This record gives sequence, structure tokens and C-alpha cells, in this order.
Amino acid sequence: MDELVDVTITAESADWLAAFTRELVSERLAACGNIVPAVRSIYRWEGDVSEDAEALVILHTRRSLVPKIIALTNDRHPYDTPQVLAVPVVDSDPDYRAWVLDSTDAE
Repeated sequence: MDELVDVTITAESADWLAAFTRELVSERLAACGNIVPAVRSIYRWEGDVSEDAEALVILHTRRSLVPKIIALTNDRHPYDTPQVLAVPVVDSDPDYRAWVLDSTDAE
């Protein structure tokens, strides 16, 4: 049984995330992406504490597809070190789970 995960990615631009999410869904690497257009990120970078406005996408996919999502993100993302985090889905509606699995490629 393939595990479901939510993958989060941040970027400076919600428009960039929308285009990237569209590509991932088209390639069946994600079933869906929910874009949050405005989040505030506070983080340590190169020895300093920084604070920036960013956008966030939450992708619904299979755990087996995460390496491909990471590789594509690293290839296309404008950041040197993009955030790509996969979080296991502990439980879900069975019909939604089936839809995610039907909408993504099995590895």
C-alpha cells in the first residue's frame, strides 16, 4: 500500500508556485496543490535571522514520488536551498485517498 504524504514548498511568488504545481499535477507527480499566497517566514540564513513574505503550496501525493518532486524543485526553484518537506498523512477519507492514488503515478 502506497503511503500518502503532504509535501510543502515555499517560494517568493505565488504565481511561480502555481505554474510549478500545474506542472507537477500535469506530470501526475501530485494529485492536487493548495496554494497559500501569503505566509511570513522567519529563518536563519548565512548567520543572520531573516524575515520574508512568501507563498506556500501543500501538495497531496504518494511518498514514492517525493524524490522526483525534490529533484524537480531543486532544478527549477529560484532559491539556492528551497524548502521541500514531506509529512506523512496519518489517516484520510478513504475516497480521497483513492482519488490521490488514482491521480498520481505509481512507482
